[in-house]
Amino acid sequence: MLVIGLTGSMGMGKSAAAAHFAARGVKVFDADACVHRLYAGEAVAAIEAAFPGVAPQGHVDRRLLAEQVAGSPARLRQLEQIIHPLVVKAEIDFLRAEEAKGAKLAVLEIPLLFETDAQERVDVSIVVSAPEAMQRERVLARPGMTKEKFAGLQARQMPDAEKRARAAFIVDSGTGLEDMQAEIDKLIESLLDREGTVMQRLRHWKPG
Repeated sequence: MLVIGLTGSMGMGKSAAAAHFAARGVKVFDADACVHRLYAGEAVAAIEAAFPGVAPQGHVDRRLLAEQVAGSPARLRQLEQIIHPLVVKAEIDFLRAEEAKGAKLAVLEIPLLFETDAQERVDVSIVVSAPEAMQRERVLARPGMTKEKFAGLQARQMPDAEKRARAAFIVDSGTGLEDMQAEIDKLIESLLDREGTVMQRLRHWKPG
């Protein structure tokens, strides 16, 4: 089975690309959605212990957590040390299950793929990209988004040009949804017969 890492900066169309992979029958693991589940379940106790007061209703309040982490790289690293191993375990469980079903391809949708060195856990990486002006327009159209918030989020992400340089494949979402979907269709066809090597390691992986 070939493990695909799908990434892209905010507003670049990564979610639409992931949805098209899923529509074509390629199962997708959403790292962000996994974190949301962890904040409501398995990670709550550890996060509350490290950041007291962030889970008053029995689940992590992302706003309260953000207030405690904001401006502190050390606190952010502390949070990542709690969450990261749990996300990796969930990814590997997902991949093993897909391989057991006989899947030829599986996608890990990871927003910070290169920033967190997650490219080491995939066979090929795909970056979804669009012109900067289009990205800005898309993100600023989101509810509650401001230019200041956009700048802060952008500062946390690797520049799009660097992601494009590191990626095995680039999908352009700037020319419209149908064109992007056609690009992905071609990619899927080209990758179906490619054999990956990541699963050789992950079949025997044990947490810790």
